[in-house]
Amino acid sequence: MNVLVTGHTGYIGTVMTSVLGRAGHTVIGLDTGYFRECALVPPPHTPRQIARDLRSVEAGDLDGIDAVVHLAALSNDPLGDLDPQLTHDINAAGSIRLAELAKAAGVGRFLFASSCSMYGASASDLLLDEDAPLTPITAYAESKVEFERALGALAAPGFSPVYLRNATAYGASPHLRLDIVLNNLVAWAFTTGTIRILSDGTPWRPLVHVEDICRVFALMLDAPIDAIHDRAFNVGQSLENYQVRDLGAIVHAVVPNCEVEYAGQGGPDPRNYRVDFSRLATTFPSFRFKWDARKGAAELYEAYRANGLTEADLTGRRFIRLNHLKHLMATGAVDAHLRWNTADVQR
Repeated sequence: MNVLVTGHTGYIGTVMTSVLGRAGHTVIGLDTGYFRECALVPPPHTPRQIARDLRSVEAGDLDGIDAVVHLAALSNDPLGDLDPQLTHDINAAGSIRLAELAKAAGVGRFLFASSCSMYGASASDLLLDEDAPLTPITAYAESKVEFERALGALAAPGFSPVYLRNATAYGASPHLRLDIVLNNLVAWAFTTGTIRILSDGTPWRPLVHVEDICRVFALMLDAPIDAIHDRAFNVGQSLENYQVRDLGAIVHAVVPNCEVEYAGQGGPDPRNYRVDFSRLATTFPSFRFKWDARKGAAELYEAYRANGLTEADLTGRRFIRLNHLKHLMATGAVDAHLRWNTADVQR
């Protein structure tokens, strides 16, 4: 299958291209390249690439494509806070344009990397399934809700969207991120000896390893259409719902000579939700996840040791997406709308 992966040079994308390539698919990447300099290690697989801003996708970019794996987005809550309108323009409006072009081009499957963050702040400890109310509390989560609804309106015979609501990702990747919870906690523990928890540790987070996310996408590319057409799936495992303080304890057990510290920066994080992943498990009973948070923390610790992660990386720009985008803007590499000021590619 010819698969267009948007955002293929990102944290998930650099793993996705390898997983889909090993599954026998021909991968074509589409990415504007904001984070091309932000590598921990070189990606093991480099597909044919289209250098393009998501907002400037052209009909010809979809020629010969059988399926789209749509990852490209301003990818977390702090980036949404940078400029909520930018998050809307890229994550929602740009994605809608891509989906419309894909449908017109005869693309059969459109797999959207959505997010469990759409569930927002839960008032109870009940597990939230795919039919739970969507209560986004950030620009990032709002953009995911908006695009899911627009994509659903495009669903038709011959164009099957799937909404893969990923739990919070963790794990090693060639294009590492340190602005996601488990990656961050292990990095603090390894470089400083302190597991730094900014909240009171009580918020719930569902987690899923980046490789398991990509394996679920590969599963969906091969699944019968009637099992996935216009359906949402929470991506993760019910046992992988953790309170942040429990993650601190896991990291403490994995990383030698470290201690947990609560930074005293206020009360509970408003993002608090536990997620039910049973739809994925019952629809695909033979699928097995490979990772859990303890194994992931150990993997991260070894990756940080092997590649010389430093304390400066915790606050630098290489692995913190918001810091890197601010750098691109401050140096004039991109303008206020995150459009490149260089003419080396069509963006």
